[in-house]
Amino acid sequence: MEWIIGIGIAVALVVIFSIVTYNKLVSLKNRFQNAFAQIDVQLTRRYDLIPNLVETAKAYMTHERETLEAVIAARNQASSGLKRAAADPGNPEAMKALAVAEQGLGGMLGRFMALSESYPQLQASENMKQLSEELTSTENRVAFARQAYNDSVMTYNVSREQFPANIVASQFGFTAAALLEIEDKAMRQAPKVSFS
Repeated sequence: MEWIIGIGIAVALVVIFSIVTYNKLVSLKNRFQNAFAQIDVQLTRRYDLIPNLVETAKAYMTHERETLEAVIAARNQASSGLKRAAADPGNPEAMKALAVAEQGLGGMLGRFMALSESYPQLQASENMKQLSEELTSTENRVAFARQAYNDSVMTYNVSREQFPANIVASQFGFTAAALLEIEDKAMRQAPKVSFS
């Protein structure tokens, strides 16, 4: 009779452990998904600023149509990448595609900003100064949001990989989440914008 009670207690402990571990993994997964939602908000704000920036520059940069169109194309590609990533935050393929699209957009924005410096009237435009400041501020917010997301993903991944939680994670389909990493070291920093 005592061994039945012992088995019952052991089973109860395993069930309690599984429930607690499952709930912890759900909580951590929700945290990194919420952290990605903050990236979504900031990148969407950034994508909304870019057409205004390009539209302001069109009046001054009439001979740079190709560059302006390339910026908008890179913005649209990054926006599509964000939508795919937002549908499944943490998905390695979606995160990599978003990082590549963001790298391309950052490169085009850098080229655009460098080119715009050769247009003094554009540099003097109050609208361009304001948009550039908003873009720089948004870039900083994106960097902070990306760091918060990556920290949340790391906490989740470590928790799901540790023994014995890894047993519960594998039984209930808690897969590893991917970091949002920008490969180009120049892209890891907000672009320097100066219209002074």
